[in-house]
Amino acid sequence: MKERAERLKAIKAIIKEHRVDSQEKLLQILAEHGYTVTQATLSRDLKYLKVGKLSDGHSGYYYSLPSEEERRETERHFIQDFLRGYVSVDWNHNLVVVRTFSGHSDAVALAIDNMGFEEVLGTISGRDNVVFVALKEGVTGEDFVKALKQRIPEFEED
Repeated sequence: MKERAERLKAIKAIIKEHRVDSQEKLLQILAEHGYTVTQATLSRDLKYLKVGKLSDGHSGYYYSLPSEEERRETERHFIQDFLRGYVSVDWNHNLVVVRTFSGHSDAVALAIDNMGFEEVLGTISGRDNVVFVALKEGVTGEDFVKALKQRIPEFEED
């Protein structure tokens, strides 16, 4: 996963330094920097980084990173979704179960996914009131709860 983190840093640096107007151009510049990725992977990376396109006013659009304030505002929304929806958090080895109020499992899973916890491989939202969180190798439920508390000070274990 270290390669992904380095690639994400490279993508941010390229977008800041160059006027990139297409994924093809970004793929080319990444390749020049030693990163060979598919278009699908690049699309996921851009979505993860919340990269958007801005108009240059006359000839087209170019990629842009969200401002720090936009990023903080988005994270505040995800934190509120998590706090509004979760009931309890429990774990066994590297699987965490987040119980939610009825109808909140999708919003809680989306919040966890979009807050970018390094400890998390991914989430599965149950039908109505549970979210399964798969943790990376070597990460425990305690580690995840500690990360939750750091990111969401209002979070309280049951």
